[in-house]
Amino acid sequence: MILEQIKQANIDAMKNKDADMKSLYSVLLNKFMLADIEARTSGKPVTDDDRVRIIQKTILEINEEIENYKKVGSHEQEVESKTRQKHELEKYLPKMLTREEIHDILVALPDHSIPFVMKHMKATYGNTCDMRLVQEVLKSL
Repeated sequence: MILEQIKQANIDAMKNKDADMKSLYSVLLNKFMLADIEARTSGKPVTDDDRVRIIQKTILEINEEIENYKKVGSHEQEVESKTRQKHELEKYLPKMLTREEIHDILVALPDHSIPFVMKHMKATYGNTCDMRLVQEVLKSL
């Protein structure tokens, strides 16, 4: 489903002659294609969850680029472009758990050890929670 949405968005970007979005979607589609190739060798299909992880990783890469442009100082147009790309990708992510929701889940768990909590959160909530935020909340308990 996500793959079809991204392909359609790429087509729309080409029709609208939006170079920033076209390049973003082209890079993302290439990453999806690489994941498909890797999956064929392992015999496992690529799921929407896998594609969401690719999108999340791409957003992290864009955040790093934004920070690098800000450090250099005089590249406001690039920062705006990357920020726009980031916001566009965020539309494809599932709703993330908030700090309060994560706290409530962790309080209800019988074991608060890091390995147990991380395994539980990853298995149960997958791509809907930020594991760094889970660690922060766990440390505050």
